[in-house]
Amino acid sequence: MRPNPLRETLEAGGTALGAWLTIPSPVTAEVVGTTGFDYVCIDMQHGLIDYSDSLPMLMALTGGGATPTVRVPENLPSHIGKALDAGAMAIVVPMVNSVEDCKAAVAACRYAPEGSRSFGPLRAVPTQGADYFDHANTDVLCIPMIETVTALGDLDAILAVPGVEAIYVGPSDLSVSMGFGPNYGAPEFHQALDQIVASCARHNVVPGIHATLATAQDRLDRGFRMVTITSEIIAMRSGVADDLATIRGSISPTEDSIY
Repeated sequence: MRPNPLRETLEAGGTALGAWLTIPSPVTAEVVGTTGFDYVCIDMQHGLIDYSDSLPMLMALTGGGATPTVRVPENLPSHIGKALDAGAMAIVVPMVNSVEDCKAAVAACRYAPEGSRSFGPLRAVPTQGADYFDHANTDVLCIPMIETVTALGDLDAILAVPGVEAIYVGPSDLSVSMGFGPNYGAPEFHQALDQIVASCARHNVVPGIHATLATAQDRLDRGFRMVTITSEIIAMRSGVADDLATIRGSISPTEDSIY
């Protein structure tokens, strides 16, 4: 079966750096996927992407070295199964707030007897290998999201669910759930992040988190080992704005700026 770079990096004790895709474009997916990230995640929850968009994006990611990852819209077997059948090798599941939610997510990612995933890997077999069924349960990563105070209250039990090897913090939703709005400056929010990392260490689960260039180093310093550092839309806007500012700053007011 085709290697899963994200799993290999995490199992070796390394830190995985990733990027987020929110625009329905296989060209963008291909460019980002060949940049050197450990994983690239197609966001079907908050991105502008539906299933018909995600399939060509997964195809574009196949040529790169990053693990093709999908954040599904909801914690439903239909969403999870279709993403896996289309070739995703890691699934990020939003709003996992209880042990029951977590068990449902893991079951949808695993074939029996470990789970209840329906068999039909139409694209996964030709792209991942003829032995896909033999290795899917051990190679595919199920990554529940911890992003509410409800999940924090049941964190140790969630992390103890068999099949959970990594979790992913949604910092905006967690901050909103804690009553601070979508900002990350409150000391209580940082204490919650430290609580999550400590709980993950107790259960041998990799802590992951959504970050930005401004927050990534802090998250790494706190012990997060799966960190998304940018999205294509943020990188594009930042890069274009920097280019524009550079050129505007180099043009004298007395120069003819038409040509």
